[in-house]
Amino acid sequence: MAIIVTLDVMLARRKMKSKDLAAAIGITEANLSKLKSGNVKGIKLDTINRICAVLECKPGDLFDFEPD
Repeated sequence: MAIIVTLDVMLARRKMKSKDLAAAIGITEANLSKLKSGNVKGIKLDTINRICAVLECKPGDLFDFEPD
């Protein structure tokens, strides 16, 4: 089973660059890049809240689930 991060899709839909989102939510571009690629072990709910507020989306819009 795997959780797939679809943040790049939401950024494309909102026509927003990663660096602009990183600045808006107060994290580094490097950390946002790790999140987009799924190379993180966890993410704070506060970070998800800030991303959703800026992108005007729901947490479910940022993630997908693939069963084995």
